[in-house]
Amino acid sequence: MPKLLLAEDDEAVRGMLRTALEHDGLDVVAVATVREALRCIAVQSFDALLTDLHMPHAGDGFTVVSAMRHTHPQAATLVLSGYPALDEALSAIRIQADKVLVKPIQLALLRETIREKLANPVLHKPLPVQSVAFILEDDLDATIQNWMALVKEDEDLTSIPLSFVDRSGHLPNLFAELIYRLRLPPPAKPQISWAARAHGNLRRTQGYTPSMLVEESRILQVSIFNTLQNNLSRVDFSKVLLEVMVIADEVDWQLKQAMVTYADKSGPVPSTKSPHRQISAIS
Repeated sequence: MPKLLLAEDDEAVRGMLRTALEHDGLDVVAVATVREALRCIAVQSFDALLTDLHMPHAGDGFTVVSAMRHTHPQAATLVLSGYPALDEALSAIRIQADKVLVKPIQLALLRETIREKLANPVLHKPLPVQSVAFILEDDLDATIQNWMALVKEDEDLTSIPLSFVDRSGHLPNLFAELIYRLRLPPPAKPQISWAARAHGNLRRTQGYTPSMLVEESRILQVSIFNTLQNNLSRVDFSKVLLEVMVIADEVDWQLKQAMVTYADKSGPVPSTKSPHRQISAIS
């Protein structure tokens, strides 16, 4: 019995499609979120994928297609997209979706398309993958530029005029520590971040409020995930969920240490950094 992953956030549509496809003799695993879809792809084998393009955000289906193409390159991948969706359709083709189906679609056509794709599979070569650590290291400058662009949109943060260096000078060291931790075997625990401690002390002297430090850290996570989103064709989806959790934990840990020194007005923190961590992060 061919096994199909159905990713659709609309409960009514998901139930209707599941019933129809199971009636056609398919073993259907139905999920409502990208996270559920990625988890299933990582631990199960599939012959086909049917995913909504917007789930609920525009382009969410691209993440699922890319994960399936990396993990199960032999699986047929079909995307459901609303009309006219020309840009989305072109993007789906670029990430090797086998077929883009425009909503509303007739069930008979959908069944016929799935049967045809299963009967005539296209053999895709597995896509080359890279670790999240390598991607973040390789796209460091672009990630920092994205962070700066988002910071400039925040009225509170820009109320304190700073040069580019004064605003973003802490980021390379924070990224070095993050990349180093991503390359450690799990479960690696966070270590003292002298870069984060120095950053908290600096922001206090520059006039930042605690809420501004928190917002700055939130934007950092957004920028990191934007970089991963822009590199879906390179991401190793078999490890990405664990690596995303490490990223969130490390960035929050760095924020906590920055807040500690921000609140300690007794004096500056040491600027000493571990040479081993710096070398490991960039090797």
